[in-house]
Amino acid sequence: MPALRRLCQYTLDLFGAPAPVDSAQVAPETIANPRPSPTREEPAAVRLPLVPGQPLHQAIAPAAFTHPRANRQLSLGDAHVAYLFQRAKRRTIGFVVGPDGLVVRAPRWTSIAEVEAALREKASWITRKLGESRERLARQEAAHVAWEDGAELPLLGRAVRVALDPAHHFGAVGAQLDESGDDGTMPILRVGLPHTAAPEQIRDAVQAWLMRQARAHFAQRLDHYAGLLGVRWTKLSLSSAGTRWGSARSDGAIRLNWRLIHFREAVIDYVVAHELSHLRVMDHSPRFWDTVRSVVPDYAALRGQLKDDAIPRW
Repeated sequence: MPALRRLCQYTLDLFGAPAPVDSAQVAPETIANPRPSPTREEPAAVRLPLVPGQPLHQAIAPAAFTHPRANRQLSLGDAHVAYLFQRAKRRTIGFVVGPDGLVVRAPRWTSIAEVEAALREKASWITRKLGESRERLARQEAAHVAWEDGAELPLLGRAVRVALDPAHHFGAVGAQLDESGDDGTMPILRVGLPHTAAPEQIRDAVQAWLMRQARAHFAQRLDHYAGLLGVRWTKLSLSSAGTRWGSARSDGAIRLNWRLIHFREAVIDYVVAHELSHLRVMDHSPRFWDTVRSVVPDYAALRGQLKDDAIPRW
């Protein structure tokens, strides 16, 4: 079995390839933003009719995880896993758990028996990651926004309600946030569009407003943490990347995903501090994390919320 362990290589999640960069040095890793693609939902466990006196484990069917292009299947513990198996020009067996399910890649000379033995060895890890991926997708689906009058979405960690205002009873351009709201319980984002506006028009107007808020908020937080870290940022760009929250270049250029504006301020501060820390340490060595910790002591908990919190899918 030690030889088998040396043979296997495990990957937590599948993220997109990094975008091309120019000659300026870029931090070798960026904060990942896993953005699952739509896939078929399956229940984590199928509950059968209860029979008096029947043991509980007999009343609950095993969890089933099925990749949409699965070509092999295997029982791993109490779960049934149908996975996509591919032969590849590589020297190890690779496991990748993504939004579609499990993908296994192996060298051409590796037998199926060896592959299945490797899968069974890491059964608990695989089924746990498959369950987490499914739960993440379910949270994101639940956060879907119906772009209409009365739609709700998070802003800086709190819910706001969209209200179409065809008479444009406010002085700002495009939209304006009413902190008090109509009933004092939820802030209202008043958008200068008629009630006949198409969902795409509403979405685009709200997105434009959110991006303006994001740029202003990010710039203020960059100034704050740059002073604490003793670095200087030179340029702020907003991105809509589906696979990362931010990146930094050695010339001081910072790129942040505008959708961070959905998160509460402490989470945004972590991402800002993370990228600015790369202006001092362009890697993810212990020295880098010590730098982040010096200004955001609870960065580990905040980092986890980037994966756990459900935000709208745009």
